[in-house]
Amino acid sequence: MEIYSEIENELNRILSYWVHYSVDHVHGGFYGRRNHENELVPESPKGSVLNCRILWTFAAAYKFSRQQVHLDLAKRAYEYTKHYFIDNKYGGVYWTVDHKGQPLETKKQTYALSFAIYGLTEYYSISGDSDALHLAIEIFLSIEGHCRDNKKQGYFEAFQRDWSPLDDMRLSEKDLNEAKTMNTHLHLLEAYTNLFRYWKPDTLRERLEDLIHIFNDQIIDPDTHHLTLFMDENWHSRYNIFSFGHDIEASWLLYEAATTLGNKSITDKVRKSAIQLLDSARNGVLYDGSLIYERNLDEGHDIEEKHWWVQAEAMVGFYNGFQITGNATYYKDFERSWHFIKTNILDLKNGEWLWGIDENNKPMPNEDKLGIWKCPYHNTRACLEILHRKKENES
Repeated sequence: MEIYSEIENELNRILSYWVHYSVDHVHGGFYGRRNHENELVPESPKGSVLNCRILWTFAAAYKFSRQQVHLDLAKRAYEYTKHYFIDNKYGGVYWTVDHKGQPLETKKQTYALSFAIYGLTEYYSISGDSDALHLAIEIFLSIEGHCRDNKKQGYFEAFQRDWSPLDDMRLSEKDLNEAKTMNTHLHLLEAYTNLFRYWKPDTLRERLEDLIHIFNDQIIDPDTHHLTLFMDENWHSRYNIFSFGHDIEASWLLYEAATTLGNKSITDKVRKSAIQLLDSARNGVLYDGSLIYERNLDEGHDIEEKHWWVQAEAMVGFYNGFQITGNATYYKDFERSWHFIKTNILDLKNGEWLWGIDENNKPMPNEDKLGIWKCPYHNTRACLEILHRKKENES
């Protein structure tokens, strides 16, 4: 079908951008930032999250393409992670290094640790390099040893370099300074799922099951079926906002985690939760098939920006809903999502995807094309997921 050819072509276009514009040939690794116009911002810090997302992207791409350049860039990202982001004294990964690779922000953000595991395990899956898997396991053990709340369950947000308490635990300036967040738990779930594919001790199985139960019991609101975003250490909600992109991303990542575990009772329960999350996310879909960013219930208004990553996750979430239920409405939602993306989000001038468009459907020029947060993982993964799922359906 034409839609799948379009998505495969777009996958190749995204990867081509990162091949040509992200590699730092002077200082090693990958650049820290390009602006909206794709202009390089010299000497920008390099983030561990971006580097590990690039690592995951090219490892996953190589599985699909078998192109040597994708394998080479996956190896480049792995080597940079190993030599510059890993903290050899205290364990874990630094948040940022400077443009030359010297430690800059040395805090231990549980979110960043998760992406290190995610990227390292994907690299292990294509390379067979046991050192990559061992690094992922070491980071898992650091998370379990330092970040886990053994009293109330779940995981704390951030620590200083030596794992001592940190006053400001925020992931970004727009976040609340709370002990636990949905976002960190979601990406821990994602990382632990990928690690479990290649390493299956009882401890990891138990922690992955715990994370699924935490979502069902603590993070998914039983009344609205939206995710609770920020919580104190006792799981009390601190933020009355719906994040539609996270709702729909969680809907398929939870189901993926459950099916990877292979526990039928958990999978049956998660199937229901996944569809409830998906249906709640659909409340943010506009007439043109786009999914808006947030709904602020306290202030009584929507943030109608359409960010690139939200649209990418919508594609997968709707397709997953169609696969789970057979409901053709979800497939139509997937088609509309892709149509919106190709009409509004693809940057045909400078490459890759725009950060997003605002409430007036205008590009957001103050946002990055490549940066700490602007990465190839959401949109590459969305394309790969759709193409893999189509192939599975045909087999």
